[in-house]
Amino acid sequence: MGAVGGVHFGDRGYTRVVRNRGNHCGITSPAADPQIERGVKHGSGSQRACRVAPAPRSQPSGMKLVAAIALLATLTVALGHPDPALDWHWQLWKKTYGKEYPHEREEGVRRATWEKNLRLVTLHNLEHSLGLRSYQLGMNHLADMTSEEVAALLTGLNVAPRPKRVSTYRPQPGSKVPDTVDWREKGCVTEVKNQGACGSCWAFSAVGALEAQVKLKTGKLVSLSAQNLVDCSMMYGNKGCSGGFMTSAFQYIIDNEGIDSDESYPYTAQNGTCQYNVSTRAATCSKYVELPHADEAALKDAVANVGPVSVAIDATQPTFFLYRSGVYDDPRCTQEVNHGVLVIGYGTLNDKDYWLVKNR
Repeated sequence: MGAVGGVHFGDRGYTRVVRNRGNHCGITSPAADPQIERGVKHGSGSQRACRVAPAPRSQPSGMKLVAAIALLATLTVALGHPDPALDWHWQLWKKTYGKEYPHEREEGVRRATWEKNLRLVTLHNLEHSLGLRSYQLGMNHLADMTSEEVAALLTGLNVAPRPKRVSTYRPQPGSKVPDTVDWREKGCVTEVKNQGACGSCWAFSAVGALEAQVKLKTGKLVSLSAQNLVDCSMMYGNKGCSGGFMTSAFQYIIDNEGIDSDESYPYTAQNGTCQYNVSTRAATCSKYVELPHADEAALKDAVANVGPVSVAIDATQPTFFLYRSGVYDDPRCTQEVNHGVLVIGYGTLNDKDYWLVKNR
């Protein structure tokens, strides 16, 4: 079925999620930010510290409509009976994403799911070309999977019901909030990772927020070890590849007095024995602050004035994992969050406000 995440997901690993739409997809339900008190010291030592290109809008086109309608005419075959008119496209898609299936039966099931998703993508993009949708979909590496399968792999968030907040973020009086923020422009965001078949989204969200704070404090951007969190934070309620939560990850880093770099403790996409080594420690954390529940204004202020923030969203809709560009706005998206991500900025595209989300 292939790995989950990476640059093939969304717009090179990023998704613009609609903003100022009543906590759309639950994006401000759980949100937290690690904070710095003192400087970071690499390796051994006693100091403790720690603490994200608008796509052009498609225009209606007679040629596009004719092509879309012609393609849709071929997508009428029932499950288990592939359309021979799509054979070449299927082979091309498999080659593009390196897809191989061990059995003919599995390939048949994957082909049927792929054709179903192709119909969804084609219809949706037809509506986009007519100005009815604010975002486009694409047949990415997940297009042979059902939403249930993607959710089982992609999502790995274990959220306690309305957990007690240890400290709540409050905007400073008179703080200025710009119209647009993108922390990539400040060099505070590491490259997009691939979480593979492991429910470790929470770990990537946590290290992403911490990486930015280390960069802001020290001037150095260091990729931190998500695997360190997967292997070593189970005593904090996290379950490795079976899920976890960002604040539990922050608490582990605080109590452990550090986290290794990704270089010294590389990602394996599976549970392992804890191999943390204080001599290769790349960052530490003094505390974390949680944002008020469902408060988009507070999230905007924190992203603008503090840095990228760990959040969670509902990632169960097929439109989410097949998203390609634009501002994601699906009314079926709920506030039942299940996927940890990182808000690295915000802005407006074609008069639609959005959060800029790093998926990994």
